[in-house]
Amino acid sequence: MALTESNMMPLGTRAPDFDLPEPLTKKQLSLPQVRGEKGVLVIFMCNHCPYVKHVIKGLVSLAEDYLPQGIGVVAISSNDISTHPQDAPERMAELASREAFPFPYLYDASQATAKAYQAACTPDFFLFDNDLSCCYRGRMDGSTPGNAVPVTGNELRKALDALLAGEGALQQQNPSIGCNIKWKHAG
Repeated sequence: MALTESNMMPLGTRAPDFDLPEPLTKKQLSLPQVRGEKGVLVIFMCNHCPYVKHVIKGLVSLAEDYLPQGIGVVAISSNDISTHPQDAPERMAELASREAFPFPYLYDASQATAKAYQAACTPDFFLFDNDLSCCYRGRMDGSTPGNAVPVTGNELRKALDALLAGEGALQQQNPSIGCNIKWKHAG
């Protein structure tokens, strides 16, 4: 496991579009289909990463709190399944079902979406306002496996609350940290 930090895309960057399959429902979903009327939270994650496993229940809870407030939520896995078969689409569908994800969990087989978002790690969070302008990128909170800090989602929740209140981007934004995205090797 290579510990990796977010690349921290520049605030104000427009959300790159995507059209990806959702293994659980076998539907194709695009950014316009998953965005909410007030914004969208795009999460890069995977099945096997201990950093994702550590926050998964908190992530489901956060989504359940903000989806009814007009924030769309979508998770995307971009890992190379030839080296990490536990992140394969059928396993993604199993995880989404088992954890009762209230959001779609999409598969980025080409890794083009992860590259477009400058995603680097799992989990990696990108929050966009209703104009699809980036207003937060970074971590959910300060909790990591083994550090005894409770998973609260407080940093991401502050950014979501500021967005909903029309307050704009938070000044303090910390990079997420987790496993690196498992990139395919050319050739």
